[in-house]
Amino acid sequence: MLQSLGSVSIEEFLSNYWQKKPLLIKNLFPDFECPLDHNDLAGLSLEEEVESRIVFENLNGKPWQLKHGPFEAEFLESLPDEDWTLLVQGLDHWVPEVADLLDQFRFLPNWRVDDIMASFAPVGGSVGPHYDQYDVFLIQAEGRRRWQIGPVCTASTERLDGTPLRIIKNMEITEDWVLEPGDALYLPPGVAHFGVALEHCITLSVGFRSPTKAELFSSFTDYCCDQPSANQHLTDHTTKPLKNPGKIQDDAINDFKTYLEEIIEDEQMLRTWFGEFVTSPKHDGIVEPVSEEEYISEHELEELFLVPEVRFRWNEGSRFSFLPLKDSLILAVDGHSYPLNSANQPWIELLCSSNQVDKEKLRELISDSELKLLATLFNQGSLRISTDDELDDWGDDA
Repeated sequence: MLQSLGSVSIEEFLSNYWQKKPLLIKNLFPDFECPLDHNDLAGLSLEEEVESRIVFENLNGKPWQLKHGPFEAEFLESLPDEDWTLLVQGLDHWVPEVADLLDQFRFLPNWRVDDIMASFAPVGGSVGPHYDQYDVFLIQAEGRRRWQIGPVCTASTERLDGTPLRIIKNMEITEDWVLEPGDALYLPPGVAHFGVALEHCITLSVGFRSPTKAELFSSFTDYCCDQPSANQHLTDHTTKPLKNPGKIQDDAINDFKTYLEEIIEDEQMLRTWFGEFVTSPKHDGIVEPVSEEEYISEHELEELFLVPEVRFRWNEGSRFSFLPLKDSLILAVDGHSYPLNSANQPWIELLCSSNQVDKEKLRELISDSELKLLATLFNQGSLRISTDDELDDWGDDA
């Protein structure tokens, strides 16, 4: 985990910059080596399951146009020498070395992590002046990119017509910076920004997104509707003839209000729902149960603890969090929840602290009775086994 962001301490960053204002961080990752190149990104963009798109500054006379992948190799080979950008979303779901970058940002909540996006651009490539509704660290991984920063935008900010993108019209420039490999730029939600490649370059965008209140309400009401109490019918308290049958009595409203209050005050249910909601995989197919041949029993898992070259890590795309309660806690992993007693907190905290699990320390903390839960996490696809040479040959399988 990063101990500081350049000359800014983590404490100062969280107090003065996080979700408030931009921060340029020179040489955040000294001697940074990009874990993949433009050929790797091009190869990923050919795959059906990988979300990719290309932004053209001008296409057939129209400004800032967009094409979605997967692409054909012939199309990529026909691209011009400048003024376009290839974007590959969810790179951390496919490349272990990229997923490991997230461990540098564990001073922020796991549940806020969205994904890591890669953008490759030749000279002049850009996605236009725009703003996003999430926090992002823009890590310059290869080449140089010029970033112009503007003010915070709102729904009333004027946009350019004739493009499917949220392009700002006449963006005001407040800062102008050039990022080199290893530099990073933090941007909070709503801040206008415009990045242009000065040479062939790759930028890694580490995104942190929070759900909208509408998304929360929708998910929570769906969850409540699945509870047995939701099948109970509302009753009225009519005990004498009404003066006007068209009047809705207060008792009907108050009864439903009481039901809502009971739900909100059910702390275990509320936290269980929230944990399941915020750890659900971003897309279907990212975290899948293992096949019958790969199934791990508790006994086999115990033996794997003894194999030095075997490492435990989260599946790329998995999300781990926990929620303490008064005398217990809830482990939330990839949309599943597991109620546990508070004695399990030490190993649960270790499990949720990093995508690269400290196997030796885990074995010291976990009891034999909890091996069943750990095996469940392996078999549902949230944890997986890796070996020391895995990171060297990931590209051969991409």
